[in-house]
Amino acid sequence: MSRLLDAGLEQLANLLFEMGDLAEKTVSMALEGYVQGKDVHEQVQEWSGTLILLGEEVDNKAFELIARYQPVASDLRMIQSYMKIGYSFSRYGRWAWDISFIRHRLKELERCDPWMRANEMSEKVLEMVHTSVEALKNRNAELAKTLAKTEEEVDTMYFKYLDDLAEKAPTATKCLIVNLLTVRYLERIADHATYIGESIVYIATGERVSLR
Repeated sequence: MSRLLDAGLEQLANLLFEMGDLAEKTVSMALEGYVQGKDVHEQVQEWSGTLILLGEEVDNKAFELIARYQPVASDLRMIQSYMKIGYSFSRYGRWAWDISFIRHRLKELERCDPWMRANEMSEKVLEMVHTSVEALKNRNAELAKTLAKTEEEVDTMYFKYLDDLAEKAPTATKCLIVNLLTVRYLERIADHATYIGESIVYIATGERVSLR
C-alpha cells in the first residue's frame, strides 16, 4: 500500500532532478564562457540564484515530510541525503557563478597563454557534474562510485597546474596568484559566517533574513 510519505519523497526527488539539470546547465555555461572567453555572467548569476531558491524549497519540503509523517530510519536517511544533495547542487551554481564573475570582472582571459587555461580540468569537472546528476536520477550506486576516480584525476591536474605556475610564472605573478586565491577563500569564509548568522536569526526569532 502506497504511503502519503512516498508521494512526498517522490516530489522531493523531482525537485532534486530539476535542480540537477539546472546545476549542470549552469556549470556548463560558466565553463563555456571560461574556455571560449565569453562573458556569461548575467545568465549564470540568474541560474545560480534559482538554484539557491530551489535548494530552500528542498529543505522546506524535507522538514515538512519529517514533521507530518514521522518517517522511519530508512526514510530519514533518504531525506537527509536529499538535503545534502540539494545543498551540493546549489554550491555547483555558486562556484559556477564565481567562475563567470572572475571572467566578467577581469575580462582579459583571452590574452592568457594557452598553458594557463585549465580547459582539460574543466572538461573533467563537467563530466563529474553530469555523472552525479545521472547517478541520482537512476539511483545508480556503481555510477556514483566512479566519481572517486575522476576526482583523483582532477586533483592530479590541479597540482600539476600549480606546479606549472610555480615553474613558469615570475615571482610577482606567483605572489599575485597566492594573494588572489587567499583573499577569495577569505571572502568565502566570510560568506559562510553570514549563512551561520542567518540560521541563528531564524532559530532565535523564526524570521528568515538575508545578511548578504
